[in-house]
Amino acid sequence: MGGKPAGSGVSIESGHPGDLDQLLASRHDNGADFWSTTDGRIGRERPISTLTALLVLSELRVPNTHEALAGAAQVVMSAVTPDGRVRVAPQASIYPCHTAMAAAALCRNGYASDPRTQSTLTALTGSRFGDGGWRCNKFSYGHGPETDASNPGATLFALDAFRCADLHDGARDLDAAVETLLRHWTVRAPTGPCHFGIGTRFLQVEYPFLRYNLFYYVYVLSFYENAKKDPRFAHAFTMLQQKLDDRGQLVVERPHRHLETLHLCRKGAPSQAATERYQEIITNIE
Repeated sequence: MGGKPAGSGVSIESGHPGDLDQLLASRHDNGADFWSTTDGRIGRERPISTLTALLVLSELRVPNTHEALAGAAQVVMSAVTPDGRVRVAPQASIYPCHTAMAAAALCRNGYASDPRTQSTLTALTGSRFGDGGWRCNKFSYGHGPETDASNPGATLFALDAFRCADLHDGARDLDAAVETLLRHWTVRAPTGPCHFGIGTRFLQVEYPFLRYNLFYYVYVLSFYENAKKDPRFAHAFTMLQQKLDDRGQLVVERPHRHLETLHLCRKGAPSQAATERYQEIITNIE
């Protein structure tokens, strides 16, 4: 099982060391160190959570030897239950979306080979919904027929984790999960208990990769062979191409509201790091 950070092997210079300083300045804002709370909550977004911080650190290409990244990773791994799932708060229910997001955060930062991360990946493998994706049994919008499907957001995070762990090549058991996302491109209507839809907001370029959106969708699927040869993926990629500026740089349209002051993801501005991720998509396709 691989343990390399996401995007390793790609020469990327963020050019904005102040972004890391700004991120680190918020590490105690939730009450404890490493963006967590005093009672061990890792999903509290005030302003950002431990999970979000790890995902952003992976986009800043911070090595996992950095004490803040290593500390945050240990906080997340301490939340892994004996069966491999992840509990984001001491008394919180456990949902596949939390486990998938934690797995992606750890794998993106080079912790795929850690036994606790491996147990989380194993838990994800054994907890898929009938259509091959991942679904949270939390019905905030009622029990309509559209909820009888996996959650696209959780499924995207899970597929991201598996590709970071080098478990995507030839993984036929992940084909069904890939198909659920490709099918959603055609359906577009809100799907799953959390009502993930494909509309105006989805089609805006979001960066860093924190939520279900066009850029993250195309990026992750570009690592899966079944997706790359599918016309639905080709259509999504074409729409992403249209987001490039005249110099071929990707422009961020919808950053996380607590991160929009970072040079990494200034609203309406081209992002060098995002453009490098876009170039990875091109490499994967070619």
